[in-house]
Amino acid sequence: MNPLRILIVDDEAPARSRLRDLLSDLAISVPNQIIAEAADGVAAMEACAEERPDIVLTDIRMPRMDGLELAQHLGRLPQPPGLIFITAFDQYAVKAFELAALDYLLKPVRSVRLATALEKARHSVLRSEQLQLLSPHGRSLLRSTERGRSLLVAVADIDFLRAEQKYVTAHTREREYLLEESLNQLELEFGELFVRVHRNCLVAKKAITGYERSERDAESGEGSDTQWLLLLNGVSEKIPVSRRQWPQVKALLKV
Repeated sequence: MNPLRILIVDDEAPARSRLRDLLSDLAISVPNQIIAEAADGVAAMEACAEERPDIVLTDIRMPRMDGLELAQHLGRLPQPPGLIFITAFDQYAVKAFELAALDYLLKPVRSVRLATALEKARHSVLRSEQLQLLSPHGRSLLRSTERGRSLLVAVADIDFLRAEQKYVTAHTREREYLLEESLNQLELEFGELFVRVHRNCLVAKKAITGYERSERDAESGEGSDTQWLLLLNGVSEKIPVSRRQWPQVKALLKV
C-alpha cells in the first residue's frame, strides 16, 4: 500500500508540529508521508495544486481563508483530496458528523482517533451536495492568480463577471481579477447574488441602480441584440443586456 500523501493546514506552528509527531507515530500502522504544510487556506490551495495530496488535515479557524472555505475550493478540483477537519471549537462537530463522509477531530488530537479518520478519508470523496450542507451560501472568496501570486477577491465586492476567451474577469470598484472559473458554474453557485444579462456576463443584483435604452439601438431602429444598458452603482461602464435576457432583468427591476 502506497503511503498516504498528507497536507497539514493550521495557522499555529505548535499544532502542525503535534500532527507531524502523531503521523510519524502512526507511520507503521497507517503509512503516510507529509508532503507539505500551510498556515492558511490560500497557501493550502497552492500546495494542493503543486503536490496533489491524498488527504488534507485542516484547521477550521484560520486567517485569509478558513477551513470551510478551503473545502469549497478543494471540492472543485478534478480529483479532490480526502478532507479531515481539526479544530478546538466543538460547535462544528454536529455539522461535520451529519455530513457523514467528512470527518472531524477535536484538539488536542488523539493518535487512535487520527488513525481512524485517515482510513476513512482514504476512501472518501468530496461531493457537491456535502459541500452545500457544509456552507449553504457557497464560497465568500474567489482566487485569482497574478504573476505567480494568489489574490483573493470577495464575492460581495464584485460588480460584474464577464467571460473573456478562456478566463472570467471579475470587476470590482478597485480593479479587475482574472479567474480560472466557468461563468456557467459561477452562475449556478451564485445565482441568488447575480443575474445573467448576456451570454458572457453576470451582474451583481445589488449593484444595479437603473437602466437606459441603447443609443445604438434607438438610432438604428434595427433589431440589434442589445436594446438596454444597465447602470451600476459607482461603475462608469454601462452593461449591455441582450434581448434574450431582458425579460428576467426586467422582472428583477420590476419595470
